[in-house]
Amino acid sequence: MPADGLTKALSDSIIGWPVPTLRDPTDVIVGINASGICGTNLHTYHLASGSPEAPYLYGHEGLGVVNEVGDAVQFLNVGDYVIVPDNVDDGQWTQEPINFVRNKFFSGAPNEPSLPGLQTAYVRVPFADNSLIPIPANSSTPFEELLDYFFVDDSFATAWSGLSWSGFQPGDSVAVFGAGPVGLLAAYSATLRGASKVYSVDRVQWRLDVAASFGAIPINFANGTGSIADQIRVHEPNGVRLTVECVGYEAEIANGTVDSTIKIRNMVDITVPNGGLGLLGVMATGDAAFNDVAAELANLIESGKAKPSFIVSDIIDIEDAPETYQKFDRREIVKAVIRTKLE
Repeated sequence: MPADGLTKALSDSIIGWPVPTLRDPTDVIVGINASGICGTNLHTYHLASGSPEAPYLYGHEGLGVVNEVGDAVQFLNVGDYVIVPDNVDDGQWTQEPINFVRNKFFSGAPNEPSLPGLQTAYVRVPFADNSLIPIPANSSTPFEELLDYFFVDDSFATAWSGLSWSGFQPGDSVAVFGAGPVGLLAAYSATLRGASKVYSVDRVQWRLDVAASFGAIPINFANGTGSIADQIRVHEPNGVRLTVECVGYEAEIANGTVDSTIKIRNMVDITVPNGGLGLLGVMATGDAAFNDVAAELANLIESGKAKPSFIVSDIIDIEDAPETYQKFDRREIVKAVIRTKLE
C-alpha cells in the first residue's frame, strides 16, 4: 500500500509499505479515509529525519473505519467510524493524567515506540478499546461532515486545550500568535467560548483574512503598520488578558528569519500583569494526548455549534502529498487533508 515517507530533509516521497495485520488480540485494523498534513510535520520536514533505508513515516491525524478487530476487543466493531489519535494507549496503568506524554504514537521511524504514520491506507492500532475515539458517523455520512470530526483529537483539541491552559474565562481578551491550522482553531475556540476580543497574529495576510472571517482582529507584523504590541494597544491600551502561542521553535520575524524567542518576548510584552500564557507550539521533542476533550468537541460539532473544518484549504490524493508539503512549507495553504481511496 502507498505511504508518505521522508527520506531526507525537504524531500518526502510515496513509498510502498506492507499492509498491517493484527498482532495482538487487543489490536484493530483501521482503513484510513482521511489523514492530515500538520504544521508539526514541517519541523521534521526541515531536518534529516529519515533515510531511504529507514524513512520517517508521516501522519499523526487520522479518521477511518474499523476494518478488522482482535479477539479481545470489546467495544469496537467492524464498520465503526473512529478517530485515530496521535498518542495511543500503551497498555500500562498509570497515575498520571491522560494528557501526559504516552509511550506509543503515530509518525516517525519504523520502530518502537513510534508506530507507522497515518498518511497511508491501513494502520494497526494497539490497545484499540482505550485508544480509538468513536464518532457518530456511518457510510452515508458526507465526507465534508466527517472532516469536522477529523480535528477533535489533534488540531482542534490542541487549540482548545491551549486556551484552557492560559487560564481563559469568558469575557477575556486573547491574542493568538500564529494563524496556521492550530492558531486559527485557537482563535476560533476563543470566539466560541465567549472571548471579548480575539487577535490573530501572523505575517501571512491571507491566513489572517481567514481569522477575520469568524470575527478575530488580524495583526500583521510584517506589513509595516507597527509592532505587534503597538497594533494591539490601539484596541487594548493596557494589553490583553491572555496570549496563546501556536507557532513552535521555528517562529519567524517580519522578514522570514527564524527567531525562536521572538514570540515569547512579544507575548510577555502584550499580556497584562497577572495575565495568562498558553504555549502550544513544538519547542522540543515529545507529544501530549488530548483525548480528554475529544468527547466535548464532538458534542459541539454534532450540535452544530462548531465547524472546525473551515481550516481545510486542500483535499488531495496521497500521490500529491510531496508537492503539497512544498506548498505548505511556502505558506501557500492552511490545511491539507489526504483523502484515501480504500479498496
